[in-house]
Amino acid sequence: MTPDSFILNGIPGLEHMHLWISFPFCTMYVVAVVGNCGLLCLIRYEDSLHRTMYYFLAMLSFTDLVMCTTTVPKALCIFWFHLKEISFDECLVQMFFIYTSTGMESGVLMLMALDRYVAICYPLRYSAILTNPIIAKAGLATFLRVALLFIPLMFITKKLPYCRGNIIYHTYCDHMSVAKLSCGNIKVNVIYGLMVALLIGGFDILCITVSYTMILRTVVSLSSADARQKAFSTCTAHICAIVFSYSPAFFCFFSHRFGGHVIPASCHIIVANIYLLLPPTMNPVVYGVKTKQIRDCVIRILSGPKITKSP
Repeated sequence: MTPDSFILNGIPGLEHMHLWISFPFCTMYVVAVVGNCGLLCLIRYEDSLHRTMYYFLAMLSFTDLVMCTTTVPKALCIFWFHLKEISFDECLVQMFFIYTSTGMESGVLMLMALDRYVAICYPLRYSAILTNPIIAKAGLATFLRVALLFIPLMFITKKLPYCRGNIIYHTYCDHMSVAKLSCGNIKVNVIYGLMVALLIGGFDILCITVSYTMILRTVVSLSSADARQKAFSTCTAHICAIVFSYSPAFFCFFSHRFGGHVIPASCHIIVANIYLLLPPTMNPVVYGVKTKQIRDCVIRILSGPKITKSP
């Protein structure tokens, strides 16, 4: 039997704090939307930013917008208006966009690591290797990889028989939270979900690690201290983005499997939301501060056109 709808119950044990929890959620969401939309507009209209590195950054910003918009508005409706109901099909759609966007986030970070590898290790061949068609194909391949791996998970979840109520103790439709409402065998869901996470996350982390190992070897071999510092500075923003993205992801992954009953459910759910909110909030801030070209463009726009006096 398939339920018509589910009830998203928010953060269990902290129902009385929902209103206060909503304020940082809302603030981070506004910063994420304004920051990422600003980056997309800046990259679109500034000719000086029509380069490979910024095309990948535009992919990251668009992915971040989808990732936080898929979950935060519904969470705020739960916190503010107690609108907890979500239809079964809407739940599956939300689940698909959550996992597709998080998979894309990981994939784009991997592509950006490869971009930094080519820029530092093969600077003279950089424009020849990373052409616009190559960038477009890499972005499309990253999306198809994630989408084709997660679509079967949606069908597996849809076919489960549900007989354990329809209350999901979460702010969004998490795959395992939904599957645990089934009275059928969810072993396939557990194994397939873990396999997809390892295939995507494991592969991307391996590529990022190898890229930065080669970058480190190249940078250390440079004779000039200024050249080493300049090479490292081009990677700073990307390293920060990796930390913001993977740190809460690792906590969620390991705490679910090894935390047992030591870590309360409310902590799991808050960190799961931070995992979807922190990268979209911090990435535009970090790239705006750490990337000189973006910083110069923003300063030039904010300062306005220069007025020259006629003699």
